[in-house]
Amino acid sequence: MKIIALDIGGTAVKSGLVDNGVLKEHRETPTPASEGGQAVVALAKKLIAAYLPEGADGIGISTAGVVDSKSGSILFAEDCIRGYTGIQVKALLEDAFSLPTAVENDLNAAAVGEAAFGAGKGCKSLLCVGFGTSVGGAAVLDGRLYTGSHFGAGEFGHMVTHAGGLPCGCGQRGCFERYASASALVRQAQRLDPSLDSGRAIFRRLREPRVKAVVDSWLREIVYGLASLIHLWDPDCLALCGGVMQQSYPVEQLKALVPKSVMPAYRSVSIQAAQLGNQAGLLGAAELARRLAAGQLR
Repeated sequence: MKIIALDIGGTAVKSGLVDNGVLKEHRETPTPASEGGQAVVALAKKLIAAYLPEGADGIGISTAGVVDSKSGSILFAEDCIRGYTGIQVKALLEDAFSLPTAVENDLNAAAVGEAAFGAGKGCKSLLCVGFGTSVGGAAVLDGRLYTGSHFGAGEFGHMVTHAGGLPCGCGQRGCFERYASASALVRQAQRLDPSLDSGRAIFRRLREPRVKAVVDSWLREIVYGLASLIHLWDPDCLALCGGVMQQSYPVEQLKALVPKSVMPAYRSVSIQAAQLGNQAGLLGAAELARRLAAGQLR
């Protein structure tokens, strides 16, 4: 089955043709975010049309913003694409191309991709936890994406791990992401040396005892959150996402530390870095569209 897949971000739109789960090619086009949501949809139509001569059975869209995956509309996205909120992406594309179209939030789509083709392949349930500017995630349970009652499941970064702790942008205090995000690591490292302004800079100097101590303290914060998630969800697999988790040290340390922080029944959980990189959203969107076209998606 051939699926035209797009991954719409605030700065770039990735596109490709996925043939039976294999991404045949991968293009990247700047997102006209400043021109508004209608311009983004117009670009999406142009990119999709370019693949039609090769044949297609459906369209899969991974996109920034909070998405109503049933109607395929954007519930909120003003922080990344002006005027995108409220746009009926699924309806517009199905009207234009008469192809079944699945639309999903980008983190959710990436989790579906990892579950089907990457770190969670062969697992019954998968939690993807992403560490970047914030901490986000998604859950695939019994092979199905879990979106929650309001299409917002997976806000793992807003678990409170420190009661009364640091203030968070969500309005609460002590949220997991204030201590465990890549931004939190950089913030702590810069107290040691202002030149440690990125994950790469920090891990280049990991052999320095004081830098390693900062990293190890950050990893302990991650352990607190991951242990809670494992106890709550009981997944087969945890996929750790984000550029900082492409470093071997944090992943190997978490593999060693997390099992010591959970009850014995949960210690068999597989913990690994996400495997699909920037193709995860495309492959996940394509998989959702394949299921829709095959009548397997409710």
